Amino acid sequence: MKKIYSSAKEALSDVLTDGMLIASGGFGLCGIPELLINEIKAHGAKDLTFVSNNAGVDDFGIGILLQTKQVKKMISSYVGENDEFMRQYLSGELELEFNPQGTLAERMRSGGCGIPGFYTKTGVGTVIAEGKEVKQFNGEDYILEEGIVADLAIVKAWKADETGNLIFRKTARNFNPPAAMCGKICVVEVEEIVPTGSLDPDGIHLPGIYVHRIIQGDHEKRIEQRTVRKRDANSSKTNEEQKG
Repeated sequence: MKKIYSSAKEALSDVLTDGMLIASGGFGLCGIPELLINEIKAHGAKDLTFVSNNAGVDDFGIGILLQTKQVKKMISSYVGENDEFMRQYLSGELELEFNPQGTLAERMRSGGCGIPGFYTKTGVGTVIAEGKEVKQFNGEDYILEEGIVADLAIVKAWKADETGNLIFRKTARNFNPPAAMCGKICVVEVEEIVPTGSLDPDGIHLPGIYVHRIIQGDHEKRIEQRTVRKRDANSSKTNEEQKG
């Protein structure tokens, strides 16, 4: 089975349709499948529902699809840092389904594991619980959350072998594994593709059984909020002066 594709366009051209449910990895600006998102914009598919922790910022990540009005609904846990997201939501142009972060991750993981739903205490007694089944366990209330199965999953990893086994780099791992798991078709962009057998089996974060298509490309390394402090008097001393 062919898994390696030459470009985002080749990997997505025959799977993108209007009205799709798409699961996307990433947290803030870290681990965002930017090449695949750019191709979705270029393709022009519309009326999309995205499952993602957030929507990036106005000019990066899913934010660029909000600018072109290709997204009709977000299933997310955080909406800050994106002015267009907030504007569309407050004006009624964009549907929004809030999920606590842990619940969102588990909904995707459950969908990928064939689990249709699970009970959780998170959200009990809040707006999150409205319209959901409530059941008691050991005298305490739990709400039923449904697993998510997406039409398409787009994720970013650091390395892949030719069979699709993935390694994520540090915090860029975030929501990418559960997003990948829940997609009927999973397309992954990576920084490097290595020969089959060259990855340590104990170091693989997501097995290739979940991955259908892989592309390799260059990625932008953004910092969401850069925070610096003024240099104090001691910081300008040399190492030898500090030792003395």
